[in-house]
Amino acid sequence: MKKIVLCLMATFLSLTFLPLQSNAATTAAPSSLVNSKPAEAKTLVLRLNEINAMDKSKLKSADKKNLRKEVSSIRHKLRDIGGGVYLSAGALILIVILLIVLL
Repeated sequence: MKKIVLCLMATFLSLTFLPLQSNAATTAAPSSLVNSKPAEAKTLVLRLNEINAMDKSKLKSADKKNLRKEVSSIRHKLRDIGGGVYLSAGALILIVILLIVLL
């Protein structure tokens, strides 16, 4: 009897702490930052293409170094804009094991 009461109490407590999805809805329009990301990505890609098309044989070593720094910073910005979901190998193994057990 004590186990049933304990289980019911735990269930009711867990249900009270769940967030309500209806309260999370917003009526505000999406920000303009979402729309500016593809445009910013296109300009960064165009700059990368310009740098790749340059004749670098006539540049000094300091200029080449600055271009390399610029290219690496552009690549980091593009990686940040791209986002994505990354899963570790441990997480993949855990998901596969759970699928095998449940199915």
